[in-house]
Amino acid sequence: MRFRSLALVGLYAGAQLVALALALPFRSEGLGGSSNPNSLATPVYFLVLIIAIPVVILVLAKYQGLLKGLRIFILLGIALSLLFTLDATFSIFIPTYVFLPPVETAQAFIPSEILATIAAVVLFEALLLEPQWYIVDLVGFLAAGALIAILALEFAILPAFVLLIGLAIYDAVAVYGTKHMVSLAEVVTEMKLPILMVMPSSASYDYTAPGGLAAHRAQAPEDREAVFMGLGDVVFPGLLVVASFLWLPDHPVFAGVGGNLITGLGVLGGSLLGYFVLMGYVAKGNPQAGLPLLNGGAIAGYVVTFLVIYHSLGLGLGL
Repeated sequence: MRFRSLALVGLYAGAQLVALALALPFRSEGLGGSSNPNSLATPVYFLVLIIAIPVVILVLAKYQGLLKGLRIFILLGIALSLLFTLDATFSIFIPTYVFLPPVETAQAFIPSEILATIAAVVLFEALLLEPQWYIVDLVGFLAAGALIAILALEFAILPAFVLLIGLAIYDAVAVYGTKHMVSLAEVVTEMKLPILMVMPSSASYDYTAPGGLAAHRAQAPEDREAVFMGLGDVVFPGLLVVASFLWLPDHPVFAGVGGNLITGLGVLGGSLLGYFVLMGYVAKGNPQAGLPLLNGGAIAGYVVTFLVIYHSLGLGLGL
């Protein structure tokens, strides 16, 4: 269990660090970027959407035929999202255009689009035909890194706080109260969607085997072959990590490193503390709401680091 938790934390922190690296290039590419990132209506819209989507999936899950169609629809949506975000990512590192001889004809191709299309098609086929745990993790990692960076362009600090607090409350209610989030996790594992990250104890673990999360939960905690984490548990704390970097003043604090980056890393450190507390509860064998601890740790990390760096009780909230 300890090894799997440490390996999973590599995906957790790695996706957020990738998002930090992509944030400024994505901004320069014109991705995301709300006309009013301080609007408190934006987190409300997101909360409504996040609450509604699981309900729709659970309703459709009652009809096996619809569920198969929904799986393909979601996978197509994920593939298109990967095409969009991978194109933007690849364009950071490789030339935008490559002209074909003779150059005078101005015939050219765009390498980033070609590479992104190939990657998106290959990953879509892999998820469709043989969605093993490492494919699910790879797609989830890529999607989380890009999604965090894009969302952080939409949310300034105060709206990010509102979203994280609202989601933490919702997650607790959905797991411990209505318990529909537990049912959703079982459906998602049956559909083999990259909405969960999976860390098995052995590379030979077969994620496609029948039974899914329900069979996993029926085992004693010490006999379970894998640890699962929802992709939202990675994305939403990461949103505050990258939003801190994007929206706080960047004046150098230590060795030329800006206070915004130090605060973002402080947020990551706080959420990691929440992660290890969460894994302690997970080891006991019962489903756990991740966001109360992860988002709570992220917010605590932000508050502590901001006060140390900026010496202001305003917390950069723009109040």
